[in-house]
Amino acid sequence: MRKFDFLVVGSGLFGATFSYIMNQRGYSTLIVEKRDHIGGNIYTEKRDGINIHRYGAHIFHTSSDKAWDFIREFAVFSPFINSPIANYKGEIYNLPFNMNTFSKMWGILRPEEAKRIIEEQRKEVTPPIDNLEKQAISLVGRDIYEKLIKGYTEKQWGRDLKSLPPEIIKRLPVRFTYDNNYFNDTYQGIPLGGYTKIIEKMIEKSSLELSTDYIENKSELDKMADRVLYTGELDRLFGYSLGRLEFRSVRFEDEKYETDNYQGVAVMNYTDRETPYTRSIEHRHFEKTDSKVTWVSREYSVDYSFTGEPYYPINDEKNNSLQERYVELAKNDKRLILGGRLATYKYYDMDKTILESIKTADSLS
Repeated sequence: MRKFDFLVVGSGLFGATFSYIMNQRGYSTLIVEKRDHIGGNIYTEKRDGINIHRYGAHIFHTSSDKAWDFIREFAVFSPFINSPIANYKGEIYNLPFNMNTFSKMWGILRPEEAKRIIEEQRKEVTPPIDNLEKQAISLVGRDIYEKLIKGYTEKQWGRDLKSLPPEIIKRLPVRFTYDNNYFNDTYQGIPLGGYTKIIEKMIEKSSLELSTDYIENKSELDKMADRVLYTGELDRLFGYSLGRLEFRSVRFEDEKYETDNYQGVAVMNYTDRETPYTRSIEHRHFEKTDSKVTWVSREYSVDYSFTGEPYYPINDEKNNSLQERYVELAKNDKRLILGGRLATYKYYDMDKTILESIKTADSLS
């Protein structure tokens, strides 16, 4: 039996980055992946000449020179400005919330008018701002909240917004300019040829086992390496012995259309409660293509138990406390290294995933 320096559980961006760095430094790595493909949730596959983001839209954006320089070792990036559209019962609004949004909502033109309306509507919120609803209204007022936040976010999290922590909504940018660029980051783009090619290059010096569940083969796999980098769910690693961590999941429905442009934008959010899906993604708008057809993916936010695929951690007090208990339990295994959004129970953008993986690798070599 061959012995490796590191067993890496998961071939997503965290595991692939870690494997690449360790291979560069002379260490051997074996990657085991539960799915039948590499790349985790940034996996892309080509259909009819279009790169499909199989697990939802992934637009690389960062203000970190370190992350940007690193990712560009593996791909050429095409400039892409993320300018999603909100669809509320057929009414179209620009995102992020900006003067185009406010002008459509209230029939105004100047930033001072928007600020005045929002400031007046914010007065209904009284301290403490201890839930998502209060936080949202304190940011953009009641009108924007009711049309563009409430229904979408209820679908996304499957909960009353008064029961969710305010930190969730702080990710939403609000601008008083006519600027539809969703991100403020210095760098933003899409890799030509898709994300899968990036992962392939990262792990080309690693050994790889697909369709291999680490948990089901743990005793055998542990014998094959000195250290284990685990990027899966931490509660599953310990047999849910302390209880189950809660996640939200996503179900996708893909549809092919015999047209070269179905919705006119890469990402359209459906913010009313009645539309069952949260957003639709038309993949051809991410990269230039000569395809005569188009593919649209509709995203349905569902309970984790529905798909068995964890996406978004529910970072309330109960779950965060449970995660901390699992982390303490993990410290008993000196061979074990934790990394990635599932094992750490945190939501990471791609650039933060890379930086955290580099930091982990640096701490070990």
